[in-house]
Amino acid sequence: MSRGLLAAGGIAVGACLVVPAALRRGLTAVTIQGSSMEPTYEHGDRVLVRRTRNVSAGQVVVVERPTPQGAWPAPPLPRGRGGAGQAQREWLIKRAVATSGDPVPHHLPAILRTAPGGCVPPGAVVLLGDNPENGFDSRLVGYFPVERVLGTVLCAFPHPDPGSI
Repeated sequence: MSRGLLAAGGIAVGACLVVPAALRRGLTAVTIQGSSMEPTYEHGDRVLVRRTRNVSAGQVVVVERPTPQGAWPAPPLPRGRGGAGQAQREWLIKRAVATSGDPVPHHLPAILRTAPGGCVPPGAVVLLGDNPENGFDSRLVGYFPVERVLGTVLCAFPHPDPGSI
């Protein structure tokens, strides 16, 4: 066998080992609990999340759940990390409606509109559930720190057909 073929085979094997590990670090699956994002997502749906803190208005994100007083019981996860620390946290799924520098939507509570210039402050995001009747979001909490965002939703996993095995 030629050295070129051996080298190509070694590269292919190496890529097969490295690529899945890189994907695991950058992606995670989250199961939705609750109805705050209905009708877009329902309780029990699973979504694929890309770990990033780069959020744009309109994107659906997974964010760490604060206490009812708007505080967080632990420091934020290190950037781009999940693993055991991720499993110890409670997560919410919400839609970003405004990010740093965007105007705060006028229909939101007055506390959000008091930001200088009427814009979302640096390092913050306004998050709302699609179901306003059942949501723990910026209407109650105020701004969410971007450092508490786990990532953006890429897609939902299809539901298995209950009639099939």
